[in-house]
Amino acid sequence: MWRSHDDTTQQDWARLSAWARDNGHRIDVTDVRQFAGGIANLNYLIDFDGVPAVLRRPPAGVLAESASDMAREWRVLSGLHRSFALAPRGLLYCADPAVLGAPFQILEYRPGIAITATLPDTADSGAPDRLTATLIDAMVGLHTLDPDDVGLGELGRPDGFLARQLHGWTRRATAVWPQGLPSTARQLIDVLDREIPDPAGVSLLHMDFKLNNILVDPDTLRANAVIDWDMATRGCPLFDLAVLLSYWVETADPEPLHRLNEVPSLTVGFGDRSAIAQRYFHARGVPPRSLVWHVACARLRLAVAWMQLYRKWQAGEVTGTRYAEFADIADTVLDWAIHQFTKGAV
Repeated sequence: MWRSHDDTTQQDWARLSAWARDNGHRIDVTDVRQFAGGIANLNYLIDFDGVPAVLRRPPAGVLAESASDMAREWRVLSGLHRSFALAPRGLLYCADPAVLGAPFQILEYRPGIAITATLPDTADSGAPDRLTATLIDAMVGLHTLDPDDVGLGELGRPDGFLARQLHGWTRRATAVWPQGLPSTARQLIDVLDREIPDPAGVSLLHMDFKLNNILVDPDTLRANAVIDWDMATRGCPLFDLAVLLSYWVETADPEPLHRLNEVPSLTVGFGDRSAIAQRYFHARGVPPRSLVWHVACARLRLAVAWMQLYRKWQAGEVTGTRYAEFADIADTVLDWAIHQFTKGAV
């Protein structure tokens, strides 16, 4: 759960403490610990006015377009907790990069574990079904909120959302492959651009809704919080589901995809992508819709995001041996996206 002292990305704790005092608060920096989870943003457990809280900031270096948007996350979490109990409360925001080198925020601490590719030792044979229910119920709970009712009716631009996702990730792809797009990326972008579907309504979207962004009680597996809201927006709810499915690896998928290690879908007891989609539609009480385009576009997003992190690793802006294989994984994601889109499958 925690990074070792040697592996902790240090901050200017004295300057942070002074900034907090200037704003009428107290931060005790004698025992700061960095959370081990997450592959981009930096998260620390701190003592804020005598209670545990989370300091959250972007990674070092130049950020990719729309990535690690602390101001957006602050806007969302400042009020969403009043209507969506799983949203941590925003406590304090700093837009001045002179303090820590980038905007940052301090959020309410919620206990729990984030589950990636493996289940906790306490999990029993019924854990996959309970965790799936936890995941789907949380997603549906968010999607059924009225954005206007929670003060987020002006968040994002839902008109043209799906086309903008495709074109935005195309720009990011061009930036992350500056010597020219891989042929698979260009092929995928071209076929997606010809078949942009109509949206299935407008909802609040998390944009990275998966189990490692949900903190659950290690014994009951009930959700305590949904975290990582820096990409939240309004748009077609099917895209939120598609992002989840883009990570949801099945046994028959190419082996490099198994190394995404983002969700426990390879664990016995979890349903396949089709089953997860069906549970979502059933929970929302709406007829099933085709997700082929949405998942293919989400896979383009995933491939580009993994290449962005690979480039930051190359530049020494993030550390960890895991990033060394992100370029190979990104290539496989693109191949698989075209393969599945051509078959009309997710």
